[in-house]
Amino acid sequence: MPNGSPSGKPIEVAFPLPRAPQTNIHLQLRNNGPNILLFLTTSTPETSSSAPLGSFVYAMPNRASPADTLSTPLFTQSGTLDFTTRLAKVLARKLGKPVYVGNSSSFASAGMGGTVEEEMEGFRRVVEVVVGLLDKEKEGSS
Repeated sequence: MPNGSPSGKPIEVAFPLPRAPQTNIHLQLRNNGPNILLFLTTSTPETSSSAPLGSFVYAMPNRASPADTLSTPLFTQSGTLDFTTRLAKVLARKLGKPVYVGNSSSFASAGMGGTVEEEMEGFRRVVEVVVGLLDKEKEGSS
């Protein structure tokens, strides 16, 4: 199965930010077979309203030059565009298939207010969780 098998329903998980256990990243992942659809947002006990719509980015592996993943923003929101684009590119390269990523995450409630280090830790954790979930799904379908 070079493209993987499509999942019947989305996988939904939540996990705390590495340095801000009171802030959860909520993730919805759908393996459509030929592509991956991922939505992310964050929540804290204090936030009762939903987060504003963030950025939505499409990325695909570049078969001619694997290091240069291709991407295009489909909807932009300045506060989330960079993180969303980087995440879409990394996942497309790691998974070897097109990826759509919608992201309205905010790291402002992290321990130090959303520093670059906190954002990178959150980024690494999201990649780790997504790849782990897809690997687990693949094992279950074999």
